[in-house]
Amino acid sequence: QVQLVESGGGLVQAGGSLRLSCAASGRTFSSYGMGWFRQAPGKEREFVAAISWRGANTYYTDSVKGRFTISRDNAKDTVDLQMNSLKPEDTDVYYCAASPVRYSDSLMRVRGYDYWGQGTQVTVSS
Repeated sequence: QVQLVESGGGLVQAGGSLRLSCAASGRTFSSYGMGWFRQAPGKEREFVAAISWRGANTYYTDSVKGRFTISRDNAKDTVDLQMNSLKPEDTDVYYCAASPVRYSDSLMRVRGYDYWGQGTQVTVSS
């Protein structure tokens, strides 16, 4: 079992930045691939970014490439999402997730994850 707790969400103006953090506890964090997803009310959860178990591989959805950066610290059991140049369309609830898949394109799919955090709201005003 892995418990995940997100933090760092909030309200920011377009063009601004936010840094989301996810703290993990439970089983060995370093053995899991980690991802960030987002979801708007009434819509399906969508992939944002993922990172392999040792951090050597990262994956991004096209709409955030060049603006968002995912990173992890296996010594601290945390995974972060640095979000720059935010746009109103980035407004969503953001979720951290843990996958038993260590590295693979499967990290880009919701069904690849076994554990989820409770989510943190990100609101970007125009």
